[in-house]
Amino acid sequence: MNGGVKTEPGGERILVVEDELPMRTALTDVLHGEGYRVLTAADGGSGLARAIKEKPDLILLDVMMPKLDGFGVCAELRRLANPVPILILTAKGQVDDRITGLDAGADDYLVKPFSTDELLARVRALLRRVRRQGLALARFQLGDVEVDLARQTAVRRNKPVQLTAKEFGMLRLLTENLGTPVSRERFLDVVWGYTAFPTTRTVDNHIASLRSKLEKDPEHPQWIKTVHGVGYRLEILQNPDNSGAPV
Repeated sequence: MNGGVKTEPGGERILVVEDELPMRTALTDVLHGEGYRVLTAADGGSGLARAIKEKPDLILLDVMMPKLDGFGVCAELRRLANPVPILILTAKGQVDDRITGLDAGADDYLVKPFSTDELLARVRALLRRVRRQGLALARFQLGDVEVDLARQTAVRRNKPVQLTAKEFGMLRLLTENLGTPVSRERFLDVVWGYTAFPTTRTVDNHIASLRSKLEKDPEHPQWIKTVHGVGYRLEILQNPDNSGAPV
């Protein structure tokens, strides 16, 4: 088996929540072979408890489980504002099931049976995203709006600005690439995930929504700029009134 670039032993911790012992054992062996530290849980309830207590770097989450299914685990973690990346593993391959998982807050979706190489590629991609997010601005200000990505809050003059999870995800990606363009395809890949089926128009609609909530004049945006033929970029450090800056 060739899993690509390995993580050094003692690196990221991955929680495997899977009720079928053979699959749980196989996943554990594969991940151990790549140098990851592996935690396990045999049902949704214990998986949720362990995710909260252990704070893993990534969760591999089965859907069909006793006590609490994977969708429920995912939704509860997101309700608690737990940002851990979640890769759902399931035999369910219908579009509606994929949408349910992503809407519950999953970051990616892999349908059984899957190849070891694809699993490890998805794992590496999600962990790379976590490392990039660590370099992103945690808090910043756009004019009179203060954005806190860690807490997923936005406030204007002490009043909350209601942003969706997807909108916070887009802002995070923009801050990770501050001042440089992010393509529509990149937004779809990172914010919506491999198994979602939106179009580039979806990105444009979400950008329009962000501008309407954050920009003083959405028709002439100061912060979220269009890069024609490419996508969008965020400019918050060099503005004439110096009102866009980290806080």
